[in-house]
Amino acid sequence: MTTEAERAPAPPPLNETTAGNYFVSNYPPFSFWSEDHLGEAEAALARAPKPGTKLGLYLHIPFCRKRCHFCYFRVYTDKDSIQIRNYINTAIRELEMYASQPFIGGRKPHFVYFGGGTPSYLSVDQLTLLMGEMKRLLPWDEAQEVAFECEPGTLTEPKIKAIRELGVTRLSLGVENFDDHVLEINGRAHRSKEIWRAYEYARSLDFPQINIDLIAGMVEETEANWRECVRKTIDLAPDSVTIYQMEIPYNTTIYKEMKAEGKLVAPVADWPTKRSWVDYAFNEFARAGYSVTSAYTVVRNPEKTKFVYRDQVWSGADMVALGVASFSHVGGTHFQNLADFDPYLAKLNEGKLPHWRAYTPTSDERLIREWILQHKLGKLRVSYFTEKFGVDPRERFAEPLSKLAADGWLKVEGDELTLTRAALLQVDRLIHHYFLPQHLSARYT
Repeated sequence: MTTEAERAPAPPPLNETTAGNYFVSNYPPFSFWSEDHLGEAEAALARAPKPGTKLGLYLHIPFCRKRCHFCYFRVYTDKDSIQIRNYINTAIRELEMYASQPFIGGRKPHFVYFGGGTPSYLSVDQLTLLMGEMKRLLPWDEAQEVAFECEPGTLTEPKIKAIRELGVTRLSLGVENFDDHVLEINGRAHRSKEIWRAYEYARSLDFPQINIDLIAGMVEETEANWRECVRKTIDLAPDSVTIYQMEIPYNTTIYKEMKAEGKLVAPVADWPTKRSWVDYAFNEFARAGYSVTSAYTVVRNPEKTKFVYRDQVWSGADMVALGVASFSHVGGTHFQNLADFDPYLAKLNEGKLPHWRAYTPTSDERLIREWILQHKLGKLRVSYFTEKFGVDPRERFAEPLSKLAADGWLKVEGDELTLTRAALLQVDRLIHHYFLPQHLSARYT
């Protein structure tokens, strides 16, 4: 008789891509945030900001033409124009409620980020209304960056022109791949011809920064295809390129298909393959004059081209986030909005902020958060952490630093910690060495 254990599939090799989140975007893990801590969020909003703390603004636009098979964000493909307009008006109401809170402290946003979903899904009229009202409530005329995510197929020449005139400084094109078959089988809505058309329109309008997103290891992607994607991106000569390694979180279409078929390994490239492809891309971009500025980015001119949103968030800036399921960080406290469309709208229609869960890290957890996130830059200044947290990280993290250095992943020389290229390619795995024990077993998503 066969036992249940014998019938169960063997666990996949460590290098295979299995279900779960790989990318580390915050610390402590979101599973430690709860409704029990919501009072801490209210208290943070009622406090004046610490001197010198930058303020950022994020808005989640959750609408898409189509849901990608690998997408794990809160998105909707079934909302009509009336529902979208209601969402816009509600997000404006949310910002209005924040704008009068003490935590603003007279500050103007240092950076603004429109993420999704697909911000470029909105019409010109909708974008004009939205941005106009946001600027009225919390002017961003002093912002160093206004970033805006786009799906190439949603962009027309009038819409790109409006986006530029509304003050966007970084246009980020979600290209992901240039092959129509790969785009189709992964559930992308756009096709290659729309990439070229959107990029040509955008470049003619002289955006300060045009960024192209690529994903290494998509379903049915091959090494030859990947090399061609790198070549085509270099031919376009964007100001920056962001490269992600494909992961399969639990709430994706791909995972649901895996679960239904009883599969443990995702139908995408394994981790060593993805790392080698990104390494190839980094080398090719370097030969074309780009600089590697993080585990995921290359830029053509590091003196001119920055990722302000990323750098400020990784350095503990305040960020108030609007929209369904969005994440804020204010006065040392993290909190997230309600994660479903109708409850989010209903809460704001009651005149209440739509918070769902919160968490205030300890001083040590705040240190760990910035320490691990800044590892993604490839270089850290030890003195920054000593001055900010009153702790020498070389002593606080002596054991993991010793192990990582002995294994050849990094070195510490004087005030500088530097990761090797091999470490940068798998930094999200390596930074778990710094996690507190109680956080290591948590589902990170």
